[in-house]
Amino acid sequence: MVIKMTEQHEIIHVDHVNLWYGDSMALRDVTMGMPDRQVTALIGPSGCGKSTLLRCLNRMNDLVEQCRMQGVVNFHSKNIYASDVDPVEIRRKIGMVFQRPNPFPKSIYENVSYGPRVHGVKDRKQLDTIVEKTLKRAALWDEVKDRLHDSAMGLSGGQQQRLCIARTLAVEPEVILMDEPCSALDPIATAKIESLIEELKTEYCVVIVTHNMQQASRVSDYTGFMYLGELVEFGTTRQIFETPHETLTENYITGRFG
Repeated sequence: MVIKMTEQHEIIHVDHVNLWYGDSMALRDVTMGMPDRQVTALIGPSGCGKSTLLRCLNRMNDLVEQCRMQGVVNFHSKNIYASDVDPVEIRRKIGMVFQRPNPFPKSIYENVSYGPRVHGVKDRKQLDTIVEKTLKRAALWDEVKDRLHDSAMGLSGGQQQRLCIARTLAVEPEVILMDEPCSALDPIATAKIESLIEELKTEYCVVIVTHNMQQASRVSDYTGFMYLGELVEFGTTRQIFETPHETLTENYITGRFG
């Protein structure tokens, strides 16, 4: 079930996407839209294709050998797989936060300033402003402002994940992709990340892959249920969890498999 959204409401639209790893088909005819300033969750059992679909949204699958894709992924109505599109620029505008925190073995300051430096920002005062602004957005500033030049590796897991979110925000993306961002975190750190997601959606389109259905129901506005590489159903989170149209969706939501 695909919800029809107005064109201006969608920031990303996936249109009839198929994907193979070698001879193995991982995605089959997926069509859906991701609205701006909302959280879209992708749920489904392990191996259903949700992380693969997420990586299609900023061309991360380009880095995987023997991976080929058919179909269109439009970002602001422009196909990101067109020959004249720079994948590096796409990954700046559509940032990714991974399952496990992956800070650079550098200082907290250098982790956040790295992206802006790569994109040409050299002025120290401007970098200072970016670092402070993005750490505040990631709800981390108050915890690290007195140790910006300490190693990021000394932070807790939850702090490292928020640092990675700050690092993504520092290059001013429009979309934030999150692949199981809380799976390696304890309940307290998970609650902080979920609260942060709620704040981030006021400025960004957020797309999250999660195996945790309770988390999807708490943080998302729209939910897509995937199974064996297909998008079985897509709708508002309330509709998916309370009145699913597909029996397969209902069976998964109620815990009959998964």
